[in-house]
This record gives sequence, C-alpha cells and structure tokens, in this order.
Amino acid sequence: MGLHHRWPDRGPQHAAGGGDAVRTVSRRTERLARYRAARQRVAPLTSLTAFEALVADALDELPAFIRERLENVAVVVEERARPERFEGMRHNENEDLLGLYEGVNRLDRGSGYHLVTPDRITLFWKPIIEEVGGGGLDAIRREVRKTVIHEVAHHFGIDDAELERLGG
Repeated sequence: MGLHHRWPDRGPQHAAGGGDAVRTVSRRTERLARYRAARQRVAPLTSLTAFEALVADALDELPAFIRERLENVAVVVEERARPERFEGMRHNENEDLLGLYEGVNRLDRGSGYHLVTPDRITLFWKPIIEEVGGGGLDAIRREVRKTVIHEVAHHFGIDDAELERLGG
C-alpha cells in the first residue's frame, strides 16, 4: 500500500516527491503562525501563567532604585478578591479590586519591625482583564503596569489621595 493510498486527496505525485509536500508544509507553517499570533493576543485572557508573566515584566520595568527598596513584600496574583478581604476596609464590595496592598508601609515601619511576615501586593487578574475589555494584550499590559505601580506606591506609604493628586 503506497503513501498515496493513505492520503488519496494528495494523489500519487505526493508519494513521488512532488510539489504538494512543499505546499502542505507551507500551509501548516502559515496555520501555525496564525495560531501563535491569535494565542498571543488572547493568552492573558485564558492563562494565569501568561498574566503572571505580565506582572513579572511590570516589576522588572520598575526603576532600579525602586526595585532595590522593595523590602519584605511578596507579589501574588489571585483570580478575584474574596468578600472577607473587604472587612475593615473603606471599599464598596460591589466594585472589583484590581490590586491590594496589605502590610506595614515603609514609612510606618519602626525599630521593632523585624521577623514579620512579608507585606503582600495582590493583583486580581480577572477584574483587570474585565477592566480592559477587548483592548488586547497592550491594554492589559498597561493596566497591569498601572496597578503594579499603584500598589508599590502604597508599599512606600503613598495613600490613594496622594496618588490621585499625582495623577496615578
């Protein structure tokens, strides 16, 4: 049984090394390129790992003098803020949080600040994706960067009112 019997739509010239093999490889390459491009556009919409990579990129893009001063702080990604996270906060529970800083900011740390659990910056990936809507990967990247900067500012003691005044 020849190769052309297994793929009858390609005919006997395929088995003989005709041009169909080159066209088939070319079509597969084009399909793979289109698939990769489409996956790149929607990856953060469907992949926590891809979103975490955007967060890591945003942290890496912070100026060196900021990165060097990020002390005892963990940056994590969660799907959404659970309602119990809102207890004791002045936040409307009907609004999704994009990010949250929990801990003792650098200005409030005193001489007794040691051997404490790390502060925590949490980015909530689903609300960030929803905030952007259909804006694509660049819009998601910008929103992640903006949220990272906002929460890092809280780590350094800048409150929401000051951030608003500064335009952030």
